[in-house]
Amino acid sequence: MAATNWEVTFEFKIHGQGNLYGDGFAMWLTKQRGQPGNVFGHTDKFEGLGIFFDTYKNNRPGTVFPYVMAMSGDGNTAYDKDNDGKANEVAGCSARGIRNSPNPTKARLTYFQEQYLRLELQYKSEDEWTQCFEIPNFKVPPVAYLGFSAETGELSDNHDILSVKSLNLYKKTPGAAPASGSPGGKTASSATRAKSHSGGGSWSWFFIKIVLFGLVITGGYVGFTIYRTRQRDRF
Repeated sequence: MAATNWEVTFEFKIHGQGNLYGDGFAMWLTKQRGQPGNVFGHTDKFEGLGIFFDTYKNNRPGTVFPYVMAMSGDGNTAYDKDNDGKANEVAGCSARGIRNSPNPTKARLTYFQEQYLRLELQYKSEDEWTQCFEIPNFKVPPVAYLGFSAETGELSDNHDILSVKSLNLYKKTPGAAPASGSPGGKTASSATRAKSHSGGGSWSWFFIKIVLFGLVITGGYVGFTIYRTRQRDRF
């Protein structure tokens, strides 16, 4: 991803039959391509952003799991796996009910360069978004690789990524209407999502011009034929 401002929405499903399960999955936006490792299936000491959907509690007293947290990797700092990333957490939230939810489970990550990074979750009910966190003045690598990984150990679970959608976001011009779909008309209302433009109108106009050109040629030919016939009749 090389856009300055963007939004990534993905649908996922964490599910299984057992009462003991783990460990969770992660979303990555890193400077280097992802490699297999021991941080939710990704290599440790990464450079960039990791968002961890942690379903197994190792050692975080007072924290309700599943837990979702963000870590900003500098390329040198290791993930605090024994304490479920407590030493690395930039922001996070508990998401009880996100596993085996009867509703579609989605996450929406919105980024405005040097302004904020915001994560919203949908799992309580369809089309109901809950803000997990918003981090001001957060920096993501200007060119980042987007990826997902998951990890199981002695315990297992199913971690499915069902769909991923990314959009570029643009600043609105003064006087423009609020962006549709922005939550509560808050910060996101100062931007508009990029729209895909269909080329159908251009092709239609092209074909109309071809037809008009054909009619002009046909009319000219008919007129010339009539004129030539009349000239012959005169002589």
